[in-house]
Amino acid sequence: MAQSIEWEWYRAFLGVLTEGSLSGAARALGITQPTVGRHIAALEQALNLVLFTRSQAGLLPTDAAHALRPHAQAMASIAAALERAASGEGGLGGVHGVVRVTASDVIGVEVLPPIVAALREQYPGLTVELALSDRVQDLLQREADIAVRMTAPAQDQLIARRVGAVELGFHAHPDYLQRHGTPRHPADLAGHALIGYDQVTPFIRGMAAKLPDFGRDALAIRADSNLAQLAMIRAGAGIGICQTPLARRAPALVRVLPDALAITFDTWVAMHADLRNSPRCRVVFDALVAGLQDYMA
Repeated sequence: MAQSIEWEWYRAFLGVLTEGSLSGAARALGITQPTVGRHIAALEQALNLVLFTRSQAGLLPTDAAHALRPHAQAMASIAAALERAASGEGGLGGVHGVVRVTASDVIGVEVLPPIVAALREQYPGLTVELALSDRVQDLLQREADIAVRMTAPAQDQLIARRVGAVELGFHAHPDYLQRHGTPRHPADLAGHALIGYDQVTPFIRGMAAKLPDFGRDALAIRADSNLAQLAMIRAGAGIGICQTPLARRAPALVRVLPDALAITFDTWVAMHADLRNSPRCRVVFDALVAGLQDYMA
């Protein structure tokens, strides 16, 4: 490598990977299309690699681009974490700055809003970013500052607090059960509209082994988003699996076949140990622990 590589070149590289074109990357990054093109060309020259090939569908990443992608994403996460840390160092004291929280979509939409609202009332200088996904974001790579997880963090560099266990079960809206009846045995599910997953995961395979009547082919409505499944259950579209604390909320859902399915998941709040002395991260961490404990109680 004959020259140093600037971070802006990698930003352009990630932008094109994400958007599929120079123009899309330029819009996303807030720079001009020629600038993106120059950054890509400079990066290819510095690395002595071809990163994209042109096609009618746009710019197609080469194998070399795919190999570099996770490293560039790690750089982007670190740069974003640096900006968040810097945001909490200025000002006149107190709790302020940006904290990025990752959680599943259903927890982020159904459980976190009142917790975040109360935080913002108490600390108006605090900015909360919510990264909602069922993908486990890497706290060690600083993809987020704090994570709400349904599995115990294994890394020694993380501070983790178990907040309780959440139970899953079959539920349906009362209107649906009034129209179609209530199943009394697992085999009765075959006569109902079932709501569940689309893509099969190891967890789904394990559950399907215990519930052969809840296989993918038996599902009338499929969605990988737990939030979408919950909305369908609440709308009276059929019987599906959801968290029991959510089922008790309005509109209240009815638990069916409690003996057939009763899965519990320990829930944890975790953050990187380096953030333990950050006032903004500490207050968010403590608020999430308290709020989630209330939710599970």
